Amino acid sequence: MKKLIYIVVVIVILGAIGYKLMSNKEQMAANAAVASIKSDAIPVTITEVASEKLDKSFTAQGNFAPIQSLTLLSETQGQIKSVLKRKGDKVKAGELLLQVESNTMAADLATAQTNAEKAKRDLERFENLAAGDAITKRQLEDARLNAKSTEGQLVAARQRLTKTRITAPINGEINEIYVEVGSYLNAGTKLYDIVNVDKLKLKVKASESEVLLINKGDKVKVKADAGSGQEYEGIVTAIAAQADPTLKFDVEVEVKNAANNNLRAGMYGTAFFEVADQRDAMLLPREAIVGSIQNPSVFVVKDGVANSRKVRVGVVTQDKVEILDGVQPDEKIVRSGQINLREGIKVSVL
Repeated sequence: MKKLIYIVVVIVILGAIGYKLMSNKEQMAANAAVASIKSDAIPVTITEVASEKLDKSFTAQGNFAPIQSLTLLSETQGQIKSVLKRKGDKVKAGELLLQVESNTMAADLATAQTNAEKAKRDLERFENLAAGDAITKRQLEDARLNAKSTEGQLVAARQRLTKTRITAPINGEINEIYVEVGSYLNAGTKLYDIVNVDKLKLKVKASESEVLLINKGDKVKVKADAGSGQEYEGIVTAIAAQADPTLKFDVEVEVKNAANNNLRAGMYGTAFFEVADQRDAMLLPREAIVGSIQNPSVFVVKDGVANSRKVRVGVVTQDKVEILDGVQPDEKIVRSGQINLREGIKVSVL
């Protein structure tokens, strides 16, 4: 029995030694592979930052917002008798949307009308009596106050009856409805969301250098990113007097919608601000940029080694990018071959 135990222990030890040797062999192979990669120079093409004339015209992106948007609330109370407009319907200002039960309001109006007429007749009679000194001045004053009070009650009763007919306050489209026939309303009950997209506002942001090139009333070409290339004419209607925390200025461009209202609030749009002037700029081919335009970097080659460096970009054209900071004109920048590069790797220039 002891002999068998010894044999088992020896087998386990030999297995552990073999596993360790295999692990070391795999690690050595991996290290050799990495060393081989580091020792091989990656072929790349290079370019340099070039100073060129750049059109001061620029583009800015943002979201379309409706020219008017509101949530309609109830100003009356009662049960809804009929719903005339529903989600998706177009409405005009003053058009009837809902009818609330009005029998009680009509009865109140009739009572107020009767009281007002009686108070008016009483006042006329008291004025005649006062002319003959048949009543006191206090009695005449009370009659006048009563006439004014009942007249005010009549006006309020008319308004309450009028508010049982709920109408659209603006032109637009019903974006949402919150009630149904039979719903009981209280003052403040949410009824509709109405959005006017006959005109829209494209809200974009401009840098401190760009905002100096814009004036209120300037005409701007606008396109919807989701559109088929249709171009709209916009007008700059507002420019922020103060920058936001990112040193960008809010700019609003008013755009007249197409006849079929194919522009929708919330869509992305691009505004092209045309400026008849040029300036000097440091440009790189767009393909030299690594990562996104929002978080750009490039590989700078020095002494045969590529190092990654963050850059700050300005205007982006179809094939070039303006470099505001991060590299110098005489530095060598990798133009192609970046897909195989890592920090500190050797390169060979094709």
